[in-house]
Amino acid sequence: MRTTESLPAVGDVLAALATGMWHWDTASGLVTVDAEAARLLGLPAEPTTLTEAQTRARLHPVDWNEITGVVRLAVAESTLAEVRIRIMDDQGSILRVVRSRSKPSYDPERHAYELIGTLQEVTEPAPDAAAGLSTVTGDWRRSREAFLLDAGRALAEARSTAEVLRVVGGLSMPGFSPDGLVVYGVEGDRLTLTGQHGHQPGAMNPFSHMPLGTDYPAAEVVRTGRAVYLSSPEEYKERYPVTWPLAQPFGRRSWAFMPLTVGGRTMGAWMAAFAHPVVFTPDERAVLTTVARMLAQALSRAGAAESQRKLTEGLQRCMLPSLGPEIPGMRIAARYIPTGGGLQVGGDWYDMIPLPSGRFALVIGDVQGHDVQAAGLMGQLRIALRAYAAEGHRPDAVLSRASRFLHGITQDEEMSDPRFATCLYVEVDPVTGVLEIARAGHPNPATRMADGTVMMRPTAGGLPLGVDPDADYPTTRFALEPGETMMLCTDGLIETGGHDLDSGWRRLRAILEDDRGDLESLADALVQGVHGPSSHHTPGPLADRREDDIALVLLCRPGAAAAQPPPVRRTLLSVAQDEPERIAEARQHLRDLLHDWGSAEQVDSAVLLVSEMVTNVLVHTDTDAMLLAEVIGGAGGRRLRVEVFDTGDDLPHKRRPGELASFGRGLMLIGILAHDWGVDPRGEGKSIWFELYERAVSVHGAPARGGPDGSGPGS
Repeated sequence: MRTTESLPAVGDVLAALATGMWHWDTASGLVTVDAEAARLLGLPAEPTTLTEAQTRARLHPVDWNEITGVVRLAVAESTLAEVRIRIMDDQGSILRVVRSRSKPSYDPERHAYELIGTLQEVTEPAPDAAAGLSTVTGDWRRSREAFLLDAGRALAEARSTAEVLRVVGGLSMPGFSPDGLVVYGVEGDRLTLTGQHGHQPGAMNPFSHMPLGTDYPAAEVVRTGRAVYLSSPEEYKERYPVTWPLAQPFGRRSWAFMPLTVGGRTMGAWMAAFAHPVVFTPDERAVLTTVARMLAQALSRAGAAESQRKLTEGLQRCMLPSLGPEIPGMRIAARYIPTGGGLQVGGDWYDMIPLPSGRFALVIGDVQGHDVQAAGLMGQLRIALRAYAAEGHRPDAVLSRASRFLHGITQDEEMSDPRFATCLYVEVDPVTGVLEIARAGHPNPATRMADGTVMMRPTAGGLPLGVDPDADYPTTRFALEPGETMMLCTDGLIETGGHDLDSGWRRLRAILEDDRGDLESLADALVQGVHGPSSHHTPGPLADRREDDIALVLLCRPGAAAAQPPPVRRTLLSVAQDEPERIAEARQHLRDLLHDWGSAEQVDSAVLLVSEMVTNVLVHTDTDAMLLAEVIGGAGGRRLRVEVFDTGDDLPHKRRPGELASFGRGLMLIGILAHDWGVDPRGEGKSIWFELYERAVSVHGAPARGGPDGSGPGS
């Protein structure tokens, strides 16, 4: 073309290229289009002016929302706004896909945007068309949407800064994946290196602790809150000559520095570096901006969660005691596991308290709730218990005073937030192994005997602390024999994983019976059985997997190293006159003691006889009953001896009841079912006892103690 010839009119050129023009002024709310743009919008091919509502009706609603976002981004970054738009017909079907390119501007006085741009139709492939037939398709849009969904889901699930950085390092952006990523934070007036991916260890050190006033893209992003795009090394060198020598050795071709903004505050910057040239089109900038926003939110959540964890763990750590020096004759192990969700701090605690008598006390408890108030009350209650114990009070007096104390600080006239606490207080004599226990609504302790038998130890108890300021707490006394281990725990260890008290206890019992390690490994095994991978193989019967704090204390009295006599399995249980319901506990207690007895029929007989003997004490005397059961010897040749003590003076005697009599058969049953039995007077009261032998030819006809005819004492 000769220079003297005039150029064709712009309108003619656009018409030849099937490209329409449009103008949009948000202040007036009008969109003006030429004939070609009107045709592309599905209107008659003539210039026209539309309202925003009329224009919006011709566009896919998702694309309309995308236009508004891209326009704001283009104005902020002084770039072109480019977007693909699906044109809809009157029936709501897609008529065609067009590409819009415009140069938007913003008038701060009118608070309005003005856009002048073009529309050009692009080809979307048919569903069965072969890939690659068109250079401009909608595949990039669909890939971008899928990528952003996956990235958002992964970042939302990340719970720590390390996890967030791992997710970001694994992102594969559609069509322009970076090969180097760096996340910068801010401390005071300096950049800090939060994490990086795609660089050798230490390679990014020159960029760490860089003053915010440095001529460096990330520092500028933090100062201004606006992204910086560098499409070539030449552009980087021209704009940032001071720091270009630091970036040049990495051999990158393009860089994007994005602000990490949360709540209007720029908390850092994200650098995405590319080994190939990237133009950073509006679509690519939109993807980077979206990822940066999600990354900022994820880092903010992770940082807040980590700060909260550090705070709560420090709070719990300072409230929980150390077990102190070793105690001669005893070994102790303890664990505390916070709840898995929420604030991760609660009211469970344990303590070991030296006593003026030379003994020591073990305390375990659970304040109602899993919040800061529960943790605060736990700290106050623990201090109060230590003070009352240090004064030399007995276990029942310690709990009575603690209940009055907790009631006083939690109960007000409005009863706005009443709280209670369960507690188990054990006074231990390390020389003799004697334990004196007071219980306030807490789960009973359990004992693993020297032969591995595990039994729940029923103990007398009262109301939880804080419910009744005048509550009484009776004590239970028994001895921890050499080789035995006692477990104290809160209900979280029993019920976590959807268990109730029964199924949870069976799970713990199996762990206690199977573990053959030392006390520390046993504590770890119990916690792992509830919180570790193995817990998912023992789900409870309840629908939900209930989460709760866990406190655990193990007390062991090591066995003597010298040769031991035949093993003895022993248990002691008291049944008071006003506690007839404990007869059922006595029956279950004996079944637990005989869990591996060779004859189920003998176990049933022993349970029946115990029920008869304890009931007779409560019915025929005014005293309490004390049950002592012992299993002596090795498996297959053991002897069961059961004694029931009372302080009554009247000795039982054998009767001959009639067919319709409702009582008088107790001693007859003992004489029939037991291998040996008797009644022994004591200095104060008496004891009635019976024995069963595991290897016996016949129970019936076995001579009883009274003589060859089976008559017993007192007949």
